[in-house]
Amino acid sequence: MATRGIPQLRKLYIRYCEHGGSSSPIRSYLSSSPHLLDFATSHPHITIIVKPRNGHHPYIEGHYVTGTSKQICVKNVEQKRIKEVLEMLRNTSGRKIVRLGGLAVRGDGVSVQGVWTPMLDLNGIGGGEGGSVANNVEKEKGYFDVTVVG
Repeated sequence: MATRGIPQLRKLYIRYCEHGGSSSPIRSYLSSSPHLLDFATSHPHITIIVKPRNGHHPYIEGHYVTGTSKQICVKNVEQKRIKEVLEMLRNTSGRKIVRLGGLAVRGDGVSVQGVWTPMLDLNGIGGGEGGSVANNVEKEKGYFDVTVVG
């Protein structure tokens, strides 16, 4: 990613173990995949340093212009994921993620949906036997006088 035309990623460190099983995918990626050479030739401003680090899990670390770095573990991952990590480190700015805003917005107005009361329909929309709780209470109190006109 470029900020004002300046690429933010400066160095990529690829560290792996020469003997460990968790480093076997990255070892095969480094030895057989042409993607790393293509990546290096298409992005000459990025210094790529590949060093073995025996006895540890493999990782890829990006160092940025801002002085920050991001480290991503790549143990037992596919070559496709290694390519994604390289592109992701290239496309990020290296800055910390800052939460914008503050707490959730709370309004003083009454909800359009209304305020919850225990007299609401607990069985769904008109579902259940006898309708809603509010209708049952109103029937018990005699609020509904139904007359059938025939």
